[in-house]
Amino acid sequence: MNPLRRELAYFFGAVRFFTRLPVPAWVCHSPEALNHSARYFPLVGLVVGLIGALTFAFASFFFPKTLAVLLAMAATLLVTGAFHEDGWADMVDGFGGGWTRERTLEIMKDSSIGSYGTIALVLMLLGKFMALVELDMLLVAPALIAGHALSRLCATGLLRFLDYAREEGKAKPLATRLSRGELALAAVFGLVALALLPPAGALAGLVFAVAATAFLARKFARRLGGYTGDCLGATQQLAELAFYFGLLCRFS
Repeated sequence: MNPLRRELAYFFGAVRFFTRLPVPAWVCHSPEALNHSARYFPLVGLVVGLIGALTFAFASFFFPKTLAVLLAMAATLLVTGAFHEDGWADMVDGFGGGWTRERTLEIMKDSSIGSYGTIALVLMLLGKFMALVELDMLLVAPALIAGHALSRLCATGLLRFLDYAREEGKAKPLATRLSRGELALAAVFGLVALALLPPAGALAGLVFAVAATAFLARKFARRLGGYTGDCLGATQQLAELAFYFGLLCRFS
């Protein structure tokens, strides 16, 4: 396979794993390919954010800002199948109800959602909705693009700095740590959309997202000794929310 086709296969592999978007039939699935596709997770975020941004722009011609934001969020949820939101809810359930590493992992593996996860999911969706509504009309679309890309870069960072906490699982093929070059490429895709936003706001959003990621990474390392697939999803969600909060910070 030539280098360009191989990199395209890695990108489409990331698209298939993290979204419900169709990919070419020639793209094969393998644990090794999925591991190499990690460098393209933020690029997938750019695609998801762009879909949300286009939905918002189109809906704004017909509906008030609040409904346009709601439809944009719904579009991203539809594209991803609420993949990361599910991870957020499972993580909060596990950390809220588990007092030991083993019990926490057991709860997180359970497909049902508990009270902790339900409350956390409602607050997460409400928080993102309220934050996007509070943004200037012209900033909502670029914020969606940058937020989805940057937050996936934050989650990708865990693959570089933490170990995988389970012996098996959906995210096990991702457990090989990213090289510096792969992380650098991911950073390009994750940071490029910040240029669409005012510098002060983009910097504040970046700081907030990194702080949220560091907070969760510390908790994952202390409680689990590493990350799981749910931890990656939870990191993406909290980093995205934190980014929007940073854009709204009075000091940005």
